[in-house]
Amino acid sequence: MSESCPQTRRALTRTQRLLLVLLGAGIVVVFGIAGWCQPDPRGYGTHEQLGMPPCTFRELTGVNCPHCGLTTSFSWFVRGKIGNSMQANPAGLILASASVVIFIWSVVVSLRGAFIILHEPGRCMLISFVIWVLFSVIVWFFRLF
Repeated sequence: MSESCPQTRRALTRTQRLLLVLLGAGIVVVFGIAGWCQPDPRGYGTHEQLGMPPCTFRELTGVNCPHCGLTTSFSWFVRGKIGNSMQANPAGLILASASVVIFIWSVVVSLRGAFIILHEPGRCMLISFVIWVLFSVIVWFFRLF
């Protein structure tokens, strides 16, 4: 780097590196669980294989909630069945795809020892999560009809 362009890259702390490793490991665990579960042919309910109860919203209203089918979507995603993943829940496909990107980013950043692309990842991930929730509700609304 030239002297006229000071280096703005700040080294990660041990805690930040540990959190990035835990983030990556968490994503691997989620994908591992999704791979272990068999996608429910109904397009929802795959989470019940983990001992969880059926969706309370669906039980009370007879209508899928905005997040019904997320586990099924992830389960199809890890099998490479993108169309099935999209059909189960488009928001699940978006979240699974984003998880792959976040995993790669967390590995690169933790190995490099400094943030790349995102310099405030917490803020960016929070904003992205809010956008994803809004997207999932919009998709759910349109799927009702």
